[in-house]
Amino acid sequence: MSESLSLSAQGWRMPAEWEPHEATWLSWPHNPKTWPGRDFTVIEDIWAQMAAALAPGEIVNILASERLHERVHKALSRRSVPEDRIRLHDVPTNDVWARDHGPIFLVRDENGTRERLILNWDYNAWGGKFPPWDDDNRVPARVSEITGIAHVTPGMILEGGSIDVNGRGCLLTTEQCLLNKNRNPSLTREQIEQRLRDHLGATNILWLHDGLEGDDTDGHVDDITRFVSERVIVTTMCEDTNDANHVVLLENR
Repeated sequence: MSESLSLSAQGWRMPAEWEPHEATWLSWPHNPKTWPGRDFTVIEDIWAQMAAALAPGEIVNILASERLHERVHKALSRRSVPEDRIRLHDVPTNDVWARDHGPIFLVRDENGTRERLILNWDYNAWGGKFPPWDDDNRVPARVSEITGIAHVTPGMILEGGSIDVNGRGCLLTTEQCLLNKNRNPSLTREQIEQRLRDHLGATNILWLHDGLEGDDTDGHVDDITRFVSERVIVTTMCEDTNDANHVVLLENR
């Protein structure tokens, strides 16, 4: 891989959410602080239901430390999830939010073959709010080891839920999140944009202002505005003029 050319210049891009894929990655729940006072078997059953819904169409990769594997098997068995559709990996995590701490896969089509690459963005639990996050930060590199897919480290904190792409060069994000000083205080807006262009194939970056009031993620775009096709964006609105989100969401429109 050339070091003088950006990944985007080499033909790599982040695919859109609706493009065909082989598998989904889940991080298994185990941290009671995430759901205080809740029956944890109910939480595990929700993850088992997700696996059951996904398994008929694709492989389900589950990340969990080895001490949790028996609990995982029991939860999946109660939902009759076929074992041949599950890949259980001994990968410790701090929490369950794989969309944010997991790898972002890139694709490149070369000579009729689709190649894949993993981006290993840094992760700090939404600006250092929920320590520890050391295990979560290691997840992309561990997935790289498991799959044998090479990984590249962009040197920037970024969560998967903070961006959305149409797979053809357009990227959505919010200023509240990506420009927040609790993420990348040493990077300017221009430097952040350049990293998005260089690593994700973004040629058109659409900046919204803020996300939802009280959002611990500091305005993740996946809560409010999404691509549903290459040319169509759906965004959330609030008709209640007394709601704190009314003006914020109106400005984003």
